[in-house]
Amino acid sequence: MKYDFDQIIDRKNTNSLKYDFARERGMREDALPLWVADMDFQTAPEILERLHQAVDHGIFGYTEGKEPYFNAVKHWLKTYHHWEVKRNWLIKTPGIVFALAMAVKAYTKEGESVLIQQPVYYPFSEVIEDNGRKLINNSLKNIQGHYEIDFEDFEEKIVTHNVKLFLLCNPYNPAGRVWTKEELKRMGEICLRHGVIVVSDEIHADFTFSGYEHTVFASLSEEIADITVTCTSPTKTFNFAGLQISNIFISNQTLRRAFRKQVDAAGYSQVNTMGLVACQAAYEEGRPWLEALKEYLTENLDYVRNFLKEELPQVKLIEPEGTYLIWLDFRELNLSKEALEDLIVNKAKLWLDSGVIFGEDGIGYQRINIACPRKILEQAMNQLKSAME
Repeated sequence: MKYDFDQIIDRKNTNSLKYDFARERGMREDALPLWVADMDFQTAPEILERLHQAVDHGIFGYTEGKEPYFNAVKHWLKTYHHWEVKRNWLIKTPGIVFALAMAVKAYTKEGESVLIQQPVYYPFSEVIEDNGRKLINNSLKNIQGHYEIDFEDFEEKIVTHNVKLFLLCNPYNPAGRVWTKEELKRMGEICLRHGVIVVSDEIHADFTFSGYEHTVFASLSEEIADITVTCTSPTKTFNFAGLQISNIFISNQTLRRAFRKQVDAAGYSQVNTMGLVACQAAYEEGRPWLEALKEYLTENLDYVRNFLKEELPQVKLIEPEGTYLIWLDFRELNLSKEALEDLIVNKAKLWLDSGVIFGEDGIGYQRINIACPRKILEQAMNQLKSAME
């Protein structure tokens, strides 16, 4: 293998949110961290080389992306996601959560309703409630280990609560669904029918397992594109979230202007210089590294699946179709929220993302990040087994 994903890199004492902030976040300091969605792998060497060149230049003034930057992003989206974008659609932000907050402020007023589908990435609820909007939940249904959309409830919630905005997680975090074209079309048709704007968080688009293909929500039709804000970023794919770069595409001029106005009102202009460098390098040269990484993640998933089946059959894997975050169902243990947390944190000495933070629909689950060297994953599974024994 050209890239060594088995290499264990010591991340402690690097100001890593994942490794160095246990005490500040109320976690025991000896807990093995597999929580936040960043990987324990160095980014692609081709990206590192470009970053080194930028550092060696030694000047870090205000920077913007010119035609080669946009062409790299455009080529990636067209080649791997079959979606053609135009340059004037693009607004760059420091991250997708920032973009979600800007969209909430741009397209709704205080007190108005915003729809999400819990259990879902927890900043979705934060950007709604922290901005004084009303959170409306169309709960996803776990049907024999497969999350599905309750479309009747989806439409009923939109009508009853006069929903103005829908935050879509596509692919879906935490349970790893890669929504089908049919599912996305049905949601899109409902939103068109009731005048709902859709913000589609597609940050995990590059991580789909064999047999599954990501569909860009805005690619479904011109009508759906016209109500959609598409949020993309290379930061999860290539593990440089700290460089803060996201590419937001809005084809509808009115929606784009409203979004831009909120970004301007927040006082934000140029993005991180190194983020621009890393993004262009990733989309121009990073594909071989990504393909090797996906093979390694597939093997990590196989390891967890087999371990649970053989050693911990009472813990159910929600079979992921995408992302490197897996969703484990502990409900068969019949533990309270507090008892499950005690099992994970104090007995297994693991730092995972408790399902509770994804909404009430996440109670009884835990999210675990498998984007780490195999030995770390083996250690985590064995610690869980020992605790349960």
